[in-house]
Amino acid sequence: MAALPQPPAKAGGGFWRARHLVAVLLSLGLGLFLADALISALDDTFIVLFNTHFLAGLRGLVGLFSVLIGIGIYALMGITPMIPKRKFILVALFNLIAALAVLPFWIYLHDRIQWVAWAISLIQLVCAVTILCVVQGGLRFRMPLVSEEQLNPRGFSWLNLGGFVVVNAVVLLPLVAIYLFFCASQAVGHFSDGFVALHPGGLSVQVRKYAREDGKSVLLYPMAHVADRNFYQTISQSFPTNSVVLMEGVTDREHLLTNHITYKRMAATLGLSEQQKEFKPSDEQVERADVDVKEFTSTTIGFLNLVMRIHSQGLNAVTLMQLMSFSPPPGFEKELFDDLLRKRNRRLLSEVKARLPETESIVVPWGAAHMPEIAREIQKDGFQLKESRDYSVIRFGGKTK
Repeated sequence: MAALPQPPAKAGGGFWRARHLVAVLLSLGLGLFLADALISALDDTFIVLFNTHFLAGLRGLVGLFSVLIGIGIYALMGITPMIPKRKFILVALFNLIAALAVLPFWIYLHDRIQWVAWAISLIQLVCAVTILCVVQGGLRFRMPLVSEEQLNPRGFSWLNLGGFVVVNAVVLLPLVAIYLFFCASQAVGHFSDGFVALHPGGLSVQVRKYAREDGKSVLLYPMAHVADRNFYQTISQSFPTNSVVLMEGVTDREHLLTNHITYKRMAATLGLSEQQKEFKPSDEQVERADVDVKEFTSTTIGFLNLVMRIHSQGLNAVTLMQLMSFSPPPGFEKELFDDLLRKRNRRLLSEVKARLPETESIVVPWGAAHMPEIAREIQKDGFQLKESRDYSVIRFGGKTK
């Protein structure tokens, strides 16, 4: 029996299949964007009102798929002009835009960041509903969310692809990089109370001299664990000869740390020098003013051992598994902050008070993170800022001279 003749293939069948797939992807992307907006708005509302996070797992899952689909849609915008860019640009880029927009609020309003997140979720919900109304011609919900008829007719354009590449490479990426650097600079200055500054030329610290009416003075030298070699040499030479230098450096008399605290690997990777090796004030001036490891909590000690093991051995299969298996208890961040900063600051401040009767000048070359609290506390004892001087710690693209 002769085979029946097959109907001829529809001309441009590949093109129409591509249109169908693009329409499906846009429908999926819009649906996930709307679902992510609704779940995020509900989750943030419950967090703000009741401090409960029962939607966090679902929100994370939906949000992840929404971001991935958004990336795919944005890439397709460059490949094919089928996608109406004005309608779907926010579906593709809203999460990135929101992440960038929230940075200044995180820096200056970090204690109210949950309210900021709630506002962003509401904005996303409004955007999602608006896009749905535009696409479907009103406030309705019919499937598919995006039909093939709503796509632009052309399947590919070199002009579209070239313009997409140029806009991203020449305009968007540089602008995002500049914005991120600006936010990083603002964050460094804000959280260090101006003791540290990040600028296009590099990283610098501000040394401050605080004096009291009785002639006593305290000089705060913000330090960095790794820096240009000349920074440490210049700092050491600037210490007044009649001063007492209260040095930073946690001791470990009971050998509780399984790995020696070192920044050698970091210094070698960045082409810088290590403070422990290059910073050497006169022995006649130096006094230790730090705590011993035994004063830390067991959780902090365990975390330090894990971090220094990763630092000394690098990130490999073993250290990665140890990092993933580390499960800190509730309140760990506060406990860690208290051990590594506040507890050590309290010890230093007690040493400052004990040494003041026997010297006119005290030098405190401690980590920059310690400086804001130390400065606030000594000002409570009558010290006032008298002088300040900036020192270059790292020069981008060159060494300090």
